[in-house]
Amino acid sequence: MQTKSKLWIKASLLTLLGIHTGFAFAAKTLVFCSEGSPEGFDPQLYTTAISFQASSVPVFNRLVEFETGTTALRPALATSWKTSDDGLTYTFQLRRGVKFQSNARFKPTRDFNADDVLFSFNRMGDPQHPFHQLPAGQSFAYFLDMGMDKIIDKVEKRDDYTVVFTLKHPEAPFVANLGMDFTSIMSAEYAEKMKALGTPEIINREPIGTGPFEFVSYQKDAVIRYKAFDAYWGGRPKLDNLVYAITPDASVRYAKLKANECQVMTLPKPADLPMIKANPAINLFSKEGLNVGYLAFNVEKKPFDNKLVRQALNMATDKQAILKIVYQGAGQAAKNAIPPTLWSYNDKLVDYAYNTAQAKALLTKAGYPNGADVVLWYLPATRPYNPDGKRMAELIQADWAKIGVRTTLMTYDWAEYVKRSNQGEQQVMMYGWNGDNGDPDNFFATLLGCDGVKGGGNKARWCDPAFEKLIQSAKRTPIQAERAKLYEKAQVIAHEETPWITIAHALRYAAARKEVLGFKMSVFSEYEFQNVDLAK
Repeated sequence: MQTKSKLWIKASLLTLLGIHTGFAFAAKTLVFCSEGSPEGFDPQLYTTAISFQASSVPVFNRLVEFETGTTALRPALATSWKTSDDGLTYTFQLRRGVKFQSNARFKPTRDFNADDVLFSFNRMGDPQHPFHQLPAGQSFAYFLDMGMDKIIDKVEKRDDYTVVFTLKHPEAPFVANLGMDFTSIMSAEYAEKMKALGTPEIINREPIGTGPFEFVSYQKDAVIRYKAFDAYWGGRPKLDNLVYAITPDASVRYAKLKANECQVMTLPKPADLPMIKANPAINLFSKEGLNVGYLAFNVEKKPFDNKLVRQALNMATDKQAILKIVYQGAGQAAKNAIPPTLWSYNDKLVDYAYNTAQAKALLTKAGYPNGADVVLWYLPATRPYNPDGKRMAELIQADWAKIGVRTTLMTYDWAEYVKRSNQGEQQVMMYGWNGDNGDPDNFFATLLGCDGVKGGGNKARWCDPAFEKLIQSAKRTPIQAERAKLYEKAQVIAHEETPWITIAHALRYAAARKEVLGFKMSVFSEYEFQNVDLAK
């Protein structure tokens, strides 16, 4: 029998999550135990899955989107599109009758149209656009990382429901790029009204889109609340309320799931998987990850400006021990920047073997016979590509100590971690990537390309002319087999120059209570809830 104090605590928790007692239980409310706090709610400003999960996935739509669980594209805010024979012009027909959401500050006076598409892309690509200027420390990072400023020549409105993109050169993955979160379509009317009121920053705190759920409120590091958008063009969601309970600790997420304090959880600990599988009240989901976890050496800082040092630390890192202790069987060793499930993967490359004697000799050859002092940043949150950043860092610290490299470990909260690394403050850091469009370009250009240095996605700040020439040529080649050959050659260069230590490709897991219906895992790293229901 529960005591009064326990009942009060439980009621208080439900209230915090936006689930009220009494008649409000008639409403269908799903609580999702997420792993971290978003940097903000404007999907055009960020590159991380945590921020996209909080903004673009529930609140916004794109011109095209990916079918849940696959890399196949489907029409969304665009109903159809045509490409010119020369590959330079893309004409999109827009969906009619699409409503924008509203909030206490804004009530839309018109439906979605071409003006919103032009606003969303010109804001990112036109330096003269009134919404292009951002506060210090912010940028349209993903747009820049993908080199979109060098791809799109202009975006034009032919009529209210026809938009034409003209490119500077052919770009094979262009339509797939438009399915990515940073291309989410914003409300031009909302932005203009907030600017007129002198509060343009509101669009990053209180998002308005055309997606299945409306943003309600955010309590930092605690909870995000959404409600079903009744006028959603794809059909009203079956859930009435969606609540993100921000829970960084994976063990706590599972405890909440067992107690029915949340109904879906992300990223369970590998050690908890047998317990979850055995729990009759819970379904465990898994998906082969389109991801990579890695360490990035900042090549602009000593000693990592020396290729031999980077190679030595590759040899000094015991990946098999990391796979056994950190991933516990839920991953495979990585030797390339892309996972083996992605076309163009170069399986002929041989990974650096773990060999402390050779690593020590190479470090001496590099001019560091007495080792070196380095600072390693480790991930502050569980990620789909890395279940335990701190434990991994401790293992690497011990490995490097064997060759005389003295490693200090440090981290920041997630938003600060990303912000500081975008500015190049790190010496060597732990990071990773979840593919966003099923194309190798999304890995190579974003993470290792020269444009990624400017946008912040290239954490190694490595810009190699030979590598860059190959990946740029691949993007402009329409035939996939020919593109694959170019990417295979690029992987040889990255392997030799070793701006990273590629650690692992992780198998992704999620768990949901049995009463959750229609839940599917994305190929990418996102969780969609517009087709999810709760059994009565």
